[in-house]
Amino acid sequence: MSRLKEIYQKEVLPTLMGEFDYKNVMQAPRLGKIVINIGLGEATQNPHALEAAERDLAAITGQHPVITRAKWSVSAFKLRKGMPIGMMVTLRGKRMYDFFDKLVNATLPRLRDFQGTPRNSFDGRGNYTLGLKEQIIFPEIEYDKVDKIRGLEVSIITTARTNDEGRRLLELLGMPFQRG
Repeated sequence: MSRLKEIYQKEVLPTLMGEFDYKNVMQAPRLGKIVINIGLGEATQNPHALEAAERDLAAITGQHPVITRAKWSVSAFKLRKGMPIGMMVTLRGKRMYDFFDKLVNATLPRLRDFQGTPRNSFDGRGNYTLGLKEQIIFPEIEYDKVDKIRGLEVSIITTARTNDEGRRLLELLGMPFQRG
């Protein structure tokens, strides 16, 4: 069992049960999945961008990414339906807990001038999305082998019903939110 899952069961779950007056353990919010997404607009001109992004995403997550394709044609962007425009990975179970642990304890502290993650990036249903400007903050990425700095999006999907429940769950799991 992962370290973070043990912390959830022994410390976070009893705290949430007390704070939100849940009658049943299954009412308490928990992590459902984590989706990591890289948008590759340059993939329409540069076919090697997909390979580089796939290598980086596989190193970060330990899982093979899936190519996302355009749903519509947009002539202004020279984009046709079905063209590859990004990559994504969905993590569940042990890999999800291990990734979240690494994100909170190893990756985010490496950001320059890091003041905490935004408190208001919730979607209204307790899910949190974090945008990162560069993939090189992850310890698995070798700086010398990076062809281009790419941003990525980390979406943390929880079973929480409200933003307050989701925020408290992530706080108890160690997410460093900004003060205020």
